[in-house]
Amino acid sequence: MSKLFSPIALRGLRLRNRIVVSPMLMYRAEGGHTNDWHVMNLGQFAAAGVGLVMMESTKVDPDGCSTLRDAAIWDDAYVPGLRRIVDHVHSLGTPIGVQLGHSGRKAGMVLPWEGRGVLDLDHTPNPAGGPWQLVGPSAIPHSDAYKTPHALSVAEIGAMIDTWVAAARRALAAGFDVIELHLAHGYLGHQFLSPHANRRGDGYGGSLQNRMRFALELAEAVRAVWPADRPLFARLSCVDGMGWTIEDSIALSRALAARGVDIVDCSTGGMAVRGENLRPGYGYQTPFAAAIRAQAGAATMAVGMIVNPRQAEAIIATGKADLVALGRELLHNPHWAYHAAQQLGVPDPESLLPPSYAYWLDKRGRQGLGDYPGVAADPVLS
Repeated sequence: MSKLFSPIALRGLRLRNRIVVSPMLMYRAEGGHTNDWHVMNLGQFAAAGVGLVMMESTKVDPDGCSTLRDAAIWDDAYVPGLRRIVDHVHSLGTPIGVQLGHSGRKAGMVLPWEGRGVLDLDHTPNPAGGPWQLVGPSAIPHSDAYKTPHALSVAEIGAMIDTWVAAARRALAAGFDVIELHLAHGYLGHQFLSPHANRRGDGYGGSLQNRMRFALELAEAVRAVWPADRPLFARLSCVDGMGWTIEDSIALSRALAARGVDIVDCSTGGMAVRGENLRPGYGYQTPFAAAIRAQAGAATMAVGMIVNPRQAEAIIATGKADLVALGRELLHNPHWAYHAAQQLGVPDPESLLPPSYAYWLDKRGRQGLGDYPGVAADPVLS
């Protein structure tokens, strides 16, 4: 029996399989408002057999937007648009989560296909129309191209956590099943964790315990308003090549789990201006998920170049992670879960699909599909 297609219970939520759509920024919002694009994009995955759809990093504050086209949740006005997405995904029989994020000192970027430079924030209002103020744990810019951020005071840190809590309440009002706290990829949560970006001399800086304080207080505060029967995830850069190590991530994951985080989503990088020398290859971040799962006693999600059904099956079957998240591979093939079920011999793979899809995929049609190729050979798992 396939472990990848075995159900899993996370608090009161039951996922029909272990396949998760990784949160991917689409840069298609207008003034923070979601639209038909988001309904279409996330709906295609929900209709194709995954266990959980995760919406992209949705910003809790206008100053925290990576670009002018980020999705927003900093005001009640955004809830109806988000509710439309949630209702559509739910109508297809799939739960949906939202990643809550704030880019901190890395906010204010040009759209990727327009050069991925840095906006002139002195002459560019934030997506809410106000002056764009970069913030961070310390007054240290991400690079020479960025403005120096305002170092948050202790009172402002408390207000920032309140901002995330308000966003979590809106996520509940919109009907999301899962919240993920974005503490990775060089954004605000990661900046507090990093000895490179955080040079504070108070209780939020210095020692590892102090640098973890923002993340832990944030998790506690969001968990307190997020219903007990709904899971809470946290995405980490398990290593970043700039001073944050897997040992640090193990300590943080243990503390997050004690505060009610149910899944640690194990990514890497984002703190350096250019590559972190992590040498991406098939499943290159899976060993970090395995280490945290084994040593922190936390359930984990593996992400990063998971492309082949047998590869994903092995990650779950060998206990390296509890969930696998796919991004680019699902954009390439939104029906990856259905094809994976075929390849892994799951009985009645059409049960993953809406009846209208299954009607057309009769036995003869299935035979015509052949074996999903994935990669030429199963990648070696380390």
